[in-house]
Amino acid sequence: MGTYEEKLSILSEMISFARVDHSLKESEYGFLLKVASNLGIDKETFDGLLKERSPKVVLKSQAERIVQFHRLLLLMNVDREQHKKEVDTLYNIGLRMGLPPAAISQVLEVMHNYPNNVIPPNVLINIFKAHYN
Repeated sequence: MGTYEEKLSILSEMISFARVDHSLKESEYGFLLKVASNLGIDKETFDGLLKERSPKVVLKSQAERIVQFHRLLLLMNVDREQHKKEVDTLYNIGLRMGLPPAAISQVLEVMHNYPNNVIPPNVLINIFKAHYN
Protein backbone atom coordinates (compact mmCIF):
# COMPACT_ATOMS: atom_id res chain seq x y z
CA MET A 1 0.00 0.00 0.00
CA GLY A 2 1.13 3.54 -0.67
CA THR A 3 2.97 6.17 1.27
CA TYR A 4 1.97 7.55 4.64
CA GLU A 5 0.73 10.73 2.92
CA GLU A 6 -1.45 8.64 0.58
CA LYS A 7 -2.93 6.82 3.56
CA LEU A 8 -3.76 10.10 5.30
CA SER A 9 -5.29 11.39 2.08
CA ILE A 10 -7.42 8.24 1.74
CA LEU A 11 -8.73 8.69 5.28
CA SER A 12 -9.35 12.41 4.80
CA GLU A 13 -11.40 11.70 1.69
CA MET A 14 -13.39 9.07 3.54
CA ILE A 15 -14.05 11.37 6.51
CA SER A 16 -15.18 14.11 4.16
CA PHE A 17 -17.49 11.66 2.38
CA ALA A 18 -18.94 10.43 5.68
CA ARG A 19 -19.81 14.04 6.53
CA VAL A 20 -21.73 14.66 3.30
CA ASP A 21 -24.90 14.53 5.40
CA HIS A 22 -23.31 16.97 7.91
CA SER A 23 -22.82 14.36 10.61
CA LEU A 24 -20.52 11.49 11.50
CA LYS A 25 -22.48 8.57 12.92
CA GLU A 26 -20.97 6.20 15.46
CA SER A 27 -21.07 3.33 12.94
CA GLU A 28 -19.20 5.46 10.40
CA TYR A 29 -16.60 6.51 12.97
CA GLY A 30 -16.05 2.87 13.94
CA PHE A 31 -15.67 1.82 10.32
CA LEU A 32 -13.25 4.67 9.59
CA LEU A 33 -11.20 3.82 12.67
CA LYS A 34 -10.89 0.20 11.45
CA VAL A 35 -9.76 1.42 8.03
CA ALA A 36 -7.21 3.68 9.74
CA SER A 37 -5.93 0.75 11.76
CA ASN A 38 -5.67 -1.42 8.62
CA LEU A 39 -3.68 1.36 6.97
CA GLY A 40 -1.34 1.58 9.96
CA ILE A 41 -2.63 4.96 11.16
CA ASP A 42 -2.94 5.33 14.94
CA LYS A 43 -6.11 6.61 16.62
CA GLU A 44 -4.55 9.93 17.64
CA THR A 45 -3.54 10.73 14.07
CA PHE A 46 -6.94 9.58 12.81
CA ASP A 47 -8.75 11.79 15.32
CA GLY A 48 -6.56 14.68 14.16
CA LEU A 49 -7.87 14.14 10.62
CA LEU A 50 -11.37 14.72 11.96
CA LYS A 51 -10.30 18.27 12.78
CA GLU A 52 -7.96 19.03 9.89
CA ARG A 53 -7.85 17.43 6.45
CA SER A 54 -4.70 15.98 5.04
CA PRO A 55 -3.49 17.29 1.66
CA LYS A 56 -5.05 15.44 -1.29
CA VAL A 57 -2.80 12.85 -2.90
CA VAL A 58 -3.93 11.31 -6.19
CA LEU A 59 -3.81 7.53 -6.11
CA LYS A 60 -1.56 6.40 -8.94
CA SER A 61 -2.82 2.97 -9.92
CA GLN A 62 -6.26 2.05 -11.15
CA ALA A 63 -6.32 -0.81 -8.64
CA GLU A 64 -5.78 1.63 -5.73
CA ARG A 65 -8.60 3.82 -7.01
CA ILE A 66 -10.97 0.85 -7.28
CA VAL A 67 -10.09 -0.23 -3.73
CA GLN A 68 -10.74 3.32 -2.48
CA PHE A 69 -14.06 3.43 -4.35
CA HIS A 70 -14.99 0.14 -2.65
CA ARG A 71 -14.05 1.55 0.78
CA LEU A 72 -16.28 4.55 0.13
CA LEU A 73 -19.10 2.28 -1.01
CA LEU A 74 -18.80 0.26 2.20
CA LEU A 75 -18.71 3.46 4.24
CA MET A 76 -21.87 4.72 2.54
CA ASN A 77 -23.69 1.54 3.52
CA VAL A 78 -22.27 1.00 7.02
CA ASP A 79 -25.13 2.91 8.65
CA ARG A 80 -27.66 1.02 6.48
CA GLU A 81 -28.97 4.34 5.21
CA GLN A 82 -28.49 5.69 1.75
CA HIS A 83 -29.30 9.18 0.64
CA LYS A 84 -29.34 10.56 -2.88
CA LYS A 85 -26.68 13.10 -1.92
CA GLU A 86 -24.35 10.29 -0.80
CA VAL A 87 -24.92 8.28 -3.97
CA ASP A 88 -24.39 11.35 -6.16
CA THR A 89 -21.25 12.31 -4.23
CA LEU A 90 -19.83 8.79 -4.52
CA TYR A 91 -20.56 8.77 -8.26
CA ASN A 92 -18.73 12.09 -8.67
CA ILE A 93 -15.78 10.92 -6.59
CA GLY A 94 -15.52 7.88 -8.85
CA LEU A 95 -15.52 10.13 -11.90
CA ARG A 96 -12.79 12.34 -10.41
CA MET A 97 -10.75 9.18 -9.80
CA GLY A 98 -10.98 8.43 -13.49
CA LEU A 99 -13.19 5.37 -13.11
CA PRO A 100 -15.51 4.53 -16.02
CA PRO A 101 -18.95 6.14 -15.54
CA ALA A 102 -20.78 3.03 -16.73
CA ALA A 103 -18.91 0.85 -14.24
CA ILE A 104 -19.70 3.24 -11.38
CA SER A 105 -23.38 3.22 -12.33
CA GLN A 106 -23.43 -0.56 -12.56
CA VAL A 107 -21.84 -0.92 -9.11
CA LEU A 108 -24.36 1.50 -7.60
CA GLU A 109 -27.16 -0.48 -9.22
CA VAL A 110 -26.10 -4.05 -8.41
CA MET A 111 -25.15 -3.32 -4.80
CA HIS A 112 -28.86 -3.65 -3.99
CA ASN A 113 -28.64 -7.34 -4.92
CA TYR A 114 -26.46 -8.08 -1.88
CA PRO A 115 -27.18 -8.15 1.86
CA ASN A 116 -26.68 -4.68 3.37
CA ASN A 117 -25.68 -3.47 -0.13
CA VAL A 118 -22.20 -4.92 0.39
CA ILE A 119 -20.83 -5.93 -3.00
CA PRO A 120 -18.26 -8.72 -2.72
CA PRO A 121 -14.82 -7.52 -3.86
CA ASN A 122 -14.63 -10.05 -6.69
CA VAL A 123 -17.96 -8.84 -8.13
CA LEU A 124 -16.80 -5.23 -7.96
CA ILE A 125 -13.49 -6.08 -9.62
CA ASN A 126 -15.25 -8.03 -12.38
CA ILE A 127 -17.51 -5.06 -13.11
CA PHE A 128 -14.52 -2.77 -13.53
CA LYS A 129 -12.59 -5.37 -15.54
CA ALA A 130 -15.50 -5.69 -17.97
CA HIS A 131 -15.42 -1.93 -18.58
CA TYR A 132 -11.69 -1.88 -19.21
CA ASN A 133 -11.79 -4.62 -21.85
